[in-house]
Amino acid sequence: MKTQKSMYAAFDVYPSTKGAGTHIYYMASTLFDFSKGGILCTLGNEKLPIYQDEKTVEIFRFSQTIPNYLERAEAYSNFVYSIIKEQNELQICHFRDIWSATPLLQPERKHKTIFEVNAFASVELPYAFEFINKDTLEKIKSIEEHCYREADIIITPSEIIKENLINRAVDAKKIKVITNGAYIPEPSDKPAEAPEKYIIYFGALQEWQGIDVLLRAFAGLRDYQDLHLVICSSNRQNYAKHFHKLAEHLNIADKIIWNFQLTQQSLFEWVHHALASVAPLKDCSRNTQQGCSPLKILESMACGVPVVASDLPVVREIITDNLNGKLVRPDRPAELARALRFVIDYPEYASKIKMSALETIKSKYTWRQKQKELFDIYSELLRFD
Repeated sequence: MKTQKSMYAAFDVYPSTKGAGTHIYYMASTLFDFSKGGILCTLGNEKLPIYQDEKTVEIFRFSQTIPNYLERAEAYSNFVYSIIKEQNELQICHFRDIWSATPLLQPERKHKTIFEVNAFASVELPYAFEFINKDTLEKIKSIEEHCYREADIIITPSEIIKENLINRAVDAKKIKVITNGAYIPEPSDKPAEAPEKYIIYFGALQEWQGIDVLLRAFAGLRDYQDLHLVICSSNRQNYAKHFHKLAEHLNIADKIIWNFQLTQQSLFEWVHHALASVAPLKDCSRNTQQGCSPLKILESMACGVPVVASDLPVVREIITDNLNGKLVRPDRPAELARALRFVIDYPEYASKIKMSALETIKSKYTWRQKQKELFDIYSELLRFD
């Protein structure tokens, strides 16, 4: 193990096809550019090495197979602590979850800390684990509050999350908003297996994403006999079983093309040639009481594809209806179908909003801009010029 000046820690598999993987790449790269190297602590899997030496950057992956989520999280925290206790020159540690935060916020620490709050474990875990009890959630919430209080700086990708942090009595002065960004890819050829006309959804398949709403909306477009729905899932294929059944029930299974865990380049090839990209987020606590910054929306805009999305506060931070996207009330399949029909039937309208969307990305949401914002925060935190 080398002596390092920085650490980035995340209770996520890295690299991965999930949005978290993209975010970790850009945030960690910025930290390591700032500090001329560092340590990256993440989760691993059977395909990834537990240690990588990338010259100035060392990657340590926690790969123990522990079925119980909370036990795995605790073991990961101990893993992170075992690494930092061997480091005596750390200046700055950046982390994106409470499991990474706990070992890095020890009272004896000398390093500065940045807590990147993309989600609240106390809000998200009940969606993943239906039977988690209230006492456990209260303990998790208490850990969150401790981490918010102890961190030197909190960064978050959404004004909604910032407001919700303030509502939790977090000091507003130490919260900085750095939205998600997007890479603007070069135009690409259409995938050989792609149908002539299709709309696309890409991302994960959790309940709050609204895939069931999208499927019901697409069933309302059956009169477009040559139209397909492409779903590019960042999850493994077994996560889609429920949606396969729903599609069969709706008699649209033959019109859906499924892709799983595509590379970013392959994904963008599919996105580029879609008639529209859909973000049918649900009106639920995860999206409203917590907040988010939907990467799929920004990446679709960067690909020059018109976006149809749920009219939620987190989406309105990015999209102005009929200017750089089309908004519809959430959880209403019929309204989503009508909006998609409008985008398909009026190509001049679709062209107008997608061009405006691309300009929005160029002016406010490139990853280069986001990295500069983060670099400046590091400089301010360590009082560097």
